Amino acid sequence: MRLSIRHTTHYRFAAPVAHGIQRLRLTPKETQGQKILEWNMQLQGASEQLSYDDQNFNHVSLVSVDEGATEVVVTCTGQVETQDHHGVIGHHAGHLPLWSFLSQTALTKPGPKTKALIAEVERSEEGMVETLHNLSAVIREHVPYASGSTGVATTAEEAVAEGSGVCQDHAHIFISLARSLDIPARYVSGYLMMNDRIEQEATHAWAEAWVQGLGWVGFDISNGISPDPRYVRVATGRDYSDAAPVTGISFGALTEDLSVDLAVEQQMEEQQQQ
Repeated sequence: MRLSIRHTTHYRFAAPVAHGIQRLRLTPKETQGQKILEWNMQLQGASEQLSYDDQNFNHVSLVSVDEGATEVVVTCTGQVETQDHHGVIGHHAGHLPLWSFLSQTALTKPGPKTKALIAEVERSEEGMVETLHNLSAVIREHVPYASGSTGVATTAEEAVAEGSGVCQDHAHIFISLARSLDIPARYVSGYLMMNDRIEQEATHAWAEAWVQGLGWVGFDISNGISPDPRYVRVATGRDYSDAAPVTGISFGALTEDLSVDLAVEQQMEEQQQQ
């Protein structure tokens, strides 16, 4: 499947920025089942200083905000070709050892409510993958999806206590429980082509767990499936903070407003041949 993506992030500052640095993880990865055909990033109100691959092999662009800027616009466009590997990514890559994905972070650290969910996970005789799907189902049952109910700083334990969350929360809870069961797990940020619309409000998030004999396997907890060709992996990490699309600091701006425009659609066969 060939997917066409347009992703615009627009920051508006209440006052001119004296100095600002932003770290952008907005370039998809070249991984099993995913090939980057074309990818371009345009900046308004900022300029790229350098680019590098971080400890998780995420491609990072470090940009500086122009002095006196009152807004920054980052526009990414491109095409990605995907194949169906039933969510299996395979071998481990990156500078972090596999065991580092067993330790909890501030966002995934389990509390009493999170730990209580473990007892409800049915261990499947069909193997670890099916057990992890059961884990995903338990999370959806106790923490139904509710847009706007949490924020980027919400922890796994807080989302379980709230009783609702978004894809980011589902991924953190899954990671928290998997690590509690001594299963390495990591966070994934990326894009998902929706079947009912092209325009979307935000990027998507899911999780991956390490399964012996298969390697990394993806689980979209919010939708109850493993990623298929509609998914595009952009960044991975121990939690959201490692894979966030945009992080940074600025000085001289009192407040900022953020808006995102995102469109993901399949490119038709006749378009591909032109």
